[in-house]
Amino acid sequence: MATYAIGDIQGCHDALQRLLEKIAFEPSRDKLWFVGDLVNRGPQSLETIQFIRSLDTSAQCVLGNHDVHLIACHAGIQTCKPSSSLQQILQHAQADDIINWLRQQPLFYFDPELNWAMVHAGLLPQWDHALAQQCAHEVESHLRSDRYVDFLEVAYGDEPALWHDQLSTEQRCRISLNAFTRLRLCDQQGRMNFSYKGPLGEQPQNLYAWFDVARKSSQLRIIFGHWSALGLQQRDNLLAIDTGCLWGQQLTAVQIDTEIPIIHQYQCAKKPSKLS
Repeated sequence: MATYAIGDIQGCHDALQRLLEKIAFEPSRDKLWFVGDLVNRGPQSLETIQFIRSLDTSAQCVLGNHDVHLIACHAGIQTCKPSSSLQQILQHAQADDIINWLRQQPLFYFDPELNWAMVHAGLLPQWDHALAQQCAHEVESHLRSDRYVDFLEVAYGDEPALWHDQLSTEQRCRISLNAFTRLRLCDQQGRMNFSYKGPLGEQPQNLYAWFDVARKSSQLRIIFGHWSALGLQQRDNLLAIDTGCLWGQQLTAVQIDTEIPIIHQYQCAKKPSKLS
């Protein structure tokens, strides 16, 4: 039995299948962790999400920003381009079932036996493990409720960008959703910035990778994706595994049930150089 964490797929179903062949994945024996952004931009969003749903308990997902965008498009809160592969899902006869399944997925996942946590983008520096779980559960409860459309109507926006204890419920949920699904950079106080998507080291002055500022979750082992320009990063207590499959780079699987994580990659087809 093996457990593999897999980077952002974004509708690249064929690349995922080739990677699973490479690691000899067996769903009756092994488990896959997906760091979010299952869909969008790639050509096979429907096939990707149908396959992951078919894995049942052999798969564990967290929601990425593109997954939340799909839910919002289905709810009529956001618009989806006619050319987007999300249309494959939105126009499918089982669209409601797919979206209802997606709404049940967590934003933050922790396995105490493996001692790994998984999130799509990042954690705010003010959050320790317990507060991260609390914030995730609060947003998840809204996304899973019958009133999730009402929640999504007020969930979008870049403000507030700085966490503090006096935030309203609406503000707290918005900043939490942004952190879990969009965070890359913040200042030393933890104020999030969403304008820069390029490589680490070329960002504006006074902005830092969320994992490089002093944070209360520093002892927590975290796997995340979202930042394709960051590429593969393996540090103490940290695994970044969005390696730009969509842009003609690699799709990465990391075996995480071993003493030292074991990295496997599949070279994807060439795509434009724009980074997500």
